[in-house]
Order: sequence, then C-alpha cells, then structure tokens
Amino acid sequence: MKTLLTAAAAMLALSVPAFADGHSAAGDVEAGEKAMKKCKACHEVSSESEVFLKGGKTGPNLYGVIGRVAGSVEGFAYGNSLKEAGEKGLVWDNASLAEYIADPKAFLSAYLDDGAAKSKMSFKLRKGGEDVAAYLASVAPAPEAKTE
Repeated sequence: MKTLLTAAAAMLALSVPAFADGHSAAGDVEAGEKAMKKCKACHEVSSESEVFLKGGKTGPNLYGVIGRVAGSVEGFAYGNSLKEAGEKGLVWDNASLAEYIADPKAFLSAYLDDGAAKSKMSFKLRKGGEDVAAYLASVAPAPEAKTE
C-alpha cells in the first residue's frame, strides 16, 4: 500500500508543471504584474470599469488580450503583419503571447512564413513573457467559447 501511495504521489508531482523557484510553466502572475511596469510606457490594462495598469496609448489596451484575435482592438492602428496574422487565425494564448513579447518581428516572420513581416512593437522582453501572459490572463476573464 505504501508503495502505491508513493507512486501516486510521484505521478501527481510530475503532472504539476512547476520550477524550483515557484514559477509554474504557465507563468507567475505576481512576477508578471511586476514585469508589466516595463510595458506601461506603451500599454494600459483597463476594462470599462477598472484600471489595472495605467499606461500609455502607443500600444493597444491589453485587457482581455488572452483569447483575442491578434490585431483586432477596434480603433487601434495595428501594423499590416499583425493584422494579417489575425486574419490567418492567430488568437492570443499564453504561449503565443509570451513568444511574441520575446521578439515580435521574429514571431510574426515565423507565424506568417514571411521574412519581411514586421511589428510596430520594437520592444523585446527577453525573459518573463510567460509571467506577463499569466498576469494578463488573471485580470481579464477568458472569452466564452462560442458554439454553433
């Protein structure tokens, strides 16, 4: 019985993605909130009723970005490559947003299979993109799944 419990505990521990420093594979919300200080020069995070991060308007409002089609905030002037990625089906999830944040041009070039693709976002967050994505996911509810 003890062997069975030990094996079950080991399997459970292996099924929970986490690193020794407390970050999960999905990102650390608290670390992401701190990292967002680098993003607020260009971006804000606010709903109609609450401001989570007061910031600039050079970039789009990042409230609700997880689950959103890329390049789709109405009234924001996105670059052509990001709009094209959205038209081709790019919907931001934690992983894709973290990859984009690390190197926007490289992400779009790979996604669109176009070496000439570029992003208006020149900033690169080399570390912590998964934390930023986790923070952004935590402040806005995921969009409801649509059934047809």
